Amino acid sequence: MSDLTPKSFFGSIFRLITAKPAIPPSLEGNTHLKTILERRSVRKFKPDPIGPDHWAAILEAGRVAPSTVNLQTWSFAEFTAPQWREFFGQPLPFEAARGIVILADTHRMNRAVPALPRAPLCEYTIGVMNASLAAMNMTCAAEALGIASVMLSETGRTGFYDAAHLKTKLELPDGVVPIMSIVFGWPDVGAQAMPPKLPLEAVTFTGAYKETPAAMLDAWYDQMQAGYLVSQKGQSFESKIKYYARRIDDAERDLWGMVLPE
Repeated sequence: MSDLTPKSFFGSIFRLITAKPAIPPSLEGNTHLKTILERRSVRKFKPDPIGPDHWAAILEAGRVAPSTVNLQTWSFAEFTAPQWREFFGQPLPFEAARGIVILADTHRMNRAVPALPRAPLCEYTIGVMNASLAAMNMTCAAEALGIASVMLSETGRTGFYDAAHLKTKLELPDGVVPIMSIVFGWPDVGAQAMPPKLPLEAVTFTGAYKETPAAMLDAWYDQMQAGYLVSQKGQSFESKIKYYARRIDDAERDLWGMVLPE
């Protein structure tokens, strides 16, 4: 990818600061649309608890999410901050108030509908897809209530990078696979910039697949590098990618060991 020169660094920072969701003028007053388009991942929370009604509404948003053939291939391991600390032996990431481990769960589906053919790879894909829809529903419901959230893949050994650890810790039966954790809390930050997003023309096409121009990819990469340099103390985007690369082999082996028969 492109090298981040001083000129591209400052240009990238400017684009990061000024970027906004492209809401058509005729729809700018739609509060539901704004909730979805202006949701941001937050990593700093107030110490205030999330009340039972707010939390019940967030969980309900996950429960009623859409899913393939309404199979609802998900489970949610949910914790208060004290419960998380007691169970996992460490505080909730970012001092959040509540946490959920999102699980792709085809175990329940196979118990309820035993006539379905067993196809582990397809089941896993369906499970992940549906559970991810439920997870996004919960984050949007939280946002509508003024509650912030962040989805995590590995912080605190509670994401898919630690699938084998969580299988033992949560006593997961075969067919139940951790895919992410989400932590929730009242935000202790102001307005946040939108993370670098590829332009719409880079990710949409009609007819045959269209390659994204290299210049668009380079511009995105530069913005990611610049954003990390400014926001992540002592860490760069490249170092983050290298960290994930070191963990991928173990995670891949653990995940497929949980999904595919030997």
